[in-house]
Amino acid sequence: MKRLENNLKSLLKEGTVIPAHPLCLDENRQFDEENQRLLTQYYLQSGAGGIAVGVHSTQFEIRRPEHNLLETVLRVSADEVEQSELSRPFVKIAGICGPVEQAIDEAHLAVSLGYDMGLLSMGGLQGLTEEQILNRTREVAKIIPVFGFYLQPSVGGRIFTYDFWSKFVEIDNVEAIKCAPFNRYQTLDVVRALAYSSKRDQIALYTGNDDTIVQDLLSIYRFNVQGEEVEIEFSGGLLGHWAVWTSRAVELLDKVRAYKNNPNPELWRALQILSNQTTDANAVLFDAANSFQGCIPGIHEALRRQGLMKNILCLNPNEILSTGQYDELSRIHKAYPELTDNEFVQGFLAIAQGRQAVG
Repeated sequence: MKRLENNLKSLLKEGTVIPAHPLCLDENRQFDEENQRLLTQYYLQSGAGGIAVGVHSTQFEIRRPEHNLLETVLRVSADEVEQSELSRPFVKIAGICGPVEQAIDEAHLAVSLGYDMGLLSMGGLQGLTEEQILNRTREVAKIIPVFGFYLQPSVGGRIFTYDFWSKFVEIDNVEAIKCAPFNRYQTLDVVRALAYSSKRDQIALYTGNDDTIVQDLLSIYRFNVQGEEVEIEFSGGLLGHWAVWTSRAVELLDKVRAYKNNPNPELWRALQILSNQTTDANAVLFDAANSFQGCIPGIHEALRRQGLMKNILCLNPNEILSTGQYDELSRIHKAYPELTDNEFVQGFLAIAQGRQAVG
């Protein structure tokens, strides 16, 4: 059983920015390793504390036999992280999907490639009972530390009971949970289960609610647990939204920490404004108006405009921007330039191109 290193446990509990890594393709929809490495390097240089690879933003189609890209993509990003020789902790998270046999195989693959954790998707398992899904989690946790994942139903997830989460948080080697049901009631189920858990001081809670990122980071949940006042907070985020404008996400988390350490009305007001601007931007990036059909191309388009991706192509040729989404992306770029990190990206690309020229 692989265990999470103490410095990575501390990183997760203190809170960090973890982008959900997109997939880079060339004009023929073939894997573009050079661009993939560039994008991984961007996340490293942006100040992110980790990456999640092989997840929804990386396109689940990488697992299909006709593409067979899961191992390749995981290996390339892990190799780029190792080559960077960072002097700070950086957590490598591999997406893990499917029925128990597939999940076990993917967990072994992740360990063999040097990944620290597995983000265990609950998607596509509607035929399983909650107890079967808990057993699946236990089997994966015997192999790799688990980053739990509450995925919204609109993109393949399902709703779980409070009882499910109260059992989930007690599983050995569960180290974090990404809460992404896009629903306040269901989010509260996870938080409450953690508050009443014997592992509440060990498991890190991360927002995946891209529609309420800032509010999740600011939220403080308090419960009376057998006469003791217990508070639970989100430590950071593991987000598709943070795959773009990542250095700004790092700044955002720093602002939230600054406010929590020294609350003041001026910063509170600024964060409330930023919260709603971020949600507006996310609605466009994720194509909320069309049930999230254009969420991956939306992320790609934001990165393409910065020069971090060559195109917005997906493995599924039908996965494209929705009607009007391009114009809406132009709107948010114009309305909220402070949300983008164009200046940082320009500097990053200049350095990257200089290294290529020297090489």
